[in-house]
Amino acid sequence: MEAASTYRAVQAVSPGRLELTEKTLQPPGPGKVRIRVEACGVCHSDSGTVEALFPIEWPRVPGHEVVGRIDALGPGVQGRAVSQRVGVGFLGGSCGYCGFCRNGDLVTCRNQEFTGIHHDGGYGEVMIAKASGLVAIPDDLSSIDAAPLLCAGLTTFSALRNAPPKAGDLVAVVGIGGLGHLAVQYARHMGFEVAAIARGADKVELAQELGAHHYIDNATTNPAEALQALGGAKVVLIMASGGKTVAETFKGLRPGGVSIVLGVGPEPIEGSSMDLIFRSRELEGALTEDPATGDETPVSVC
Repeated sequence: MEAASTYRAVQAVSPGRLELTEKTLQPPGPGKVRIRVEACGVCHSDSGTVEALFPIEWPRVPGHEVVGRIDALGPGVQGRAVSQRVGVGFLGGSCGYCGFCRNGDLVTCRNQEFTGIHHDGGYGEVMIAKASGLVAIPDDLSSIDAAPLLCAGLTTFSALRNAPPKAGDLVAVVGIGGLGHLAVQYARHMGFEVAAIARGADKVELAQELGAHHYIDNATTNPAEALQALGGAKVVLIMASGGKTVAETFKGLRPGGVSIVLGVGPEPIEGSSMDLIFRSRELEGALTEDPATGDETPVSVC
């Protein structure tokens, strides 16, 4: 039986407009693989492709939380095999030769491409991906469960993994949504005292189920004062996309603490230099982690 020469995909063709299309099956180029997609998560960042907030060329297939199996290897690919189960995240693959790559910083590779932005992503039955951007997926993890971990899971895990707290320190997670619900679980299993911060009393039960020791309703409570009453947070992870949220929780840090912003939004971040300097606090951003983190670490939560 002759193999199909086309595959179905959903592509963005103009700002705000998606369409179902048939695309011609192509062989992978040098250093790339072709993947038969089993599942693809829907991330908020995909709206940047659909609404043309990112610089893209039309048409473009979105999707950067992809799980599937390799069905073809391009010339020069090493360490991967046909039928291997892999994942593709937001980072499309580092070049390996720029100054940042040579220094071990693959995330900020000068030639990094973003999946679903610079090249087609996983909203299709097939996609082409750079081999250096792949993550190995264990067979005992379903594709549907694994897909969101390629962006939301890896982003939150790497922020905690690279943060300074020790087991027993207070970690606050602001926003219990797509990223936050994973961050709470990771923080609990990494041995931190966890405070979940969200708007509304209806989030209490969810926060407790995810493993939070404390829940702070920022609709009725000053989150900074609540965190200081608990001794001050060593880390505040900001999942919500608002500069005001960052400012409201920054004073909840203990001396030497750090606020890490993961949620992206247009609102400017404002704060007092007194709060920054006289308490030796830090404010930083985190994008994601290089794909090797997924190969080295179980990307799952209990």
